[in-house]
Amino acid sequence: MAWNTFSTVAETVKALDDKQVSAVELATHYLDRADALQPALNAYVTLDREKTLVEAAAADAKRAAGETAPLLGVPIAHKDIYLIEGWRTTCGSKMLENFIAPYTSTVVKNMSDAGMVTLGKLNMDEFAMGSSNETSYFGPVKNPWDVSRVPGGSSGGSAASVAAGLAPASTGTDTGGSIRQPAMFCNLTGLKPTYGVCSRFGIIAFASSLDQAGPFAQTAEDCALLLTAMAGFDAHDATSLDRPKENYSRDLSRPLNGLRIGLPKEFFGEGVAPGIAKAVDDALTVYRKLGAITVEVSLPNVKYSVPAYYVVAPAEASSNLSRFDGVRYGHRAAQYSDLMDMYMRSRAEGFGAEVKRRILIGAYVLSHGYYDAYYLQAGKLRRLIAEDFKRAYEVCDVVMGPTAPETAFQFGAKSDDPVKMYLNDIFTICANLTGQPAMSHPCGVDEAGQHVGMQIIGNYLDEARMLNVAHQYQLATDWHRKHPSI
Repeated sequence: MAWNTFSTVAETVKALDDKQVSAVELATHYLDRADALQPALNAYVTLDREKTLVEAAAADAKRAAGETAPLLGVPIAHKDIYLIEGWRTTCGSKMLENFIAPYTSTVVKNMSDAGMVTLGKLNMDEFAMGSSNETSYFGPVKNPWDVSRVPGGSSGGSAASVAAGLAPASTGTDTGGSIRQPAMFCNLTGLKPTYGVCSRFGIIAFASSLDQAGPFAQTAEDCALLLTAMAGFDAHDATSLDRPKENYSRDLSRPLNGLRIGLPKEFFGEGVAPGIAKAVDDALTVYRKLGAITVEVSLPNVKYSVPAYYVVAPAEASSNLSRFDGVRYGHRAAQYSDLMDMYMRSRAEGFGAEVKRRILIGAYVLSHGYYDAYYLQAGKLRRLIAEDFKRAYEVCDVVMGPTAPETAFQFGAKSDDPVKMYLNDIFTICANLTGQPAMSHPCGVDEAGQHVGMQIIGNYLDEARMLNVAHQYQLATDWHRKHPSI
């Protein structure tokens, strides 16, 4: 099969190995396409053709010299929350509009060591706070399937870039569903690994106990290749898991005979759009034909995920974002009367409305007299939700359900109602609160032709099994092979 714009990562590696295409040709193709579609999609924040082509030429020179690396010469674009030395890193905010990263994040370094070439930095919700990519200081990202609809968030640029063929793969971060929900909206496969599998060093922090890096790609096979490159222990990150490197592709070909799929009744009740329910049900029929069995499970405390999350995440954000004060780095107000006025004006000018909202909520729940009533109680709920999943795994191997309760919505549909926006993450948040791995893969469309995702949640460190499950489904279906005509 000849290489083309929508070739998968695995197919691109083979094309490079077979000398069908060079790393420079690949990089040039995607850069040209990114330039051409940037006005329509606004997926990128920063492109630097010179830097990218230098990396690509170096990859070609290594191949010519007989050097090998798993993904040598394959291009990738990074969410603009990852620091890359010498690259502008904005986090989608005016606060960091002109910030040049002084060092490189561990995840990006690991992917560079695997031979990947950086295409650019991708647009995102400001400081990763949002579910629609409408909060970016640099303007919203458009969904390449329908530019009147959101691509999901906060990793909207990461999803849109791969869906539109501006990059064969991208990185994202997932704090409450920010990889899985955009993956669904843009018809991609997206993976949030177990907390601690990928280093958070060099990723601008939103909520430290929830953030986790992960890949976007067309297929589960690609996600396995990318996660193998991304993951690994990092002494710079105190929450990094000290364990041997894994090959996440190792179980892809294993049949699904006897796989026990847990279906939580809480994921299939009121609030799920009919078109989503039908697509998920049809996908489960495919899984049963592949040899899996389904069992009903209950997660009674998962209904508290959203309130628990919107105590924990803003509290940690309030703490993490206190460093952006106009003194050390970031935006500083041009005019102020004294130090306190400088702090206030710099933060008022530098942060957008959603970031300010979450900082205020976080400061409130951490304040004297409210910490015990809110933050500590949210911590207890996290444990109860984790215990629900522990009981479920006694009778099932993975938990499945819809990735989100509704498909991609129109721009502005939820802008005036933050709570309505927050509820879009109702099925994804639980995996962040518990630290479990979770992923989304394409499984159909609703009545309006908008894409539906199947979420797979696995037990801790069970990424290889999840990827095997999704891969076997993708061998039997072609939803993941559909691309927008943009």
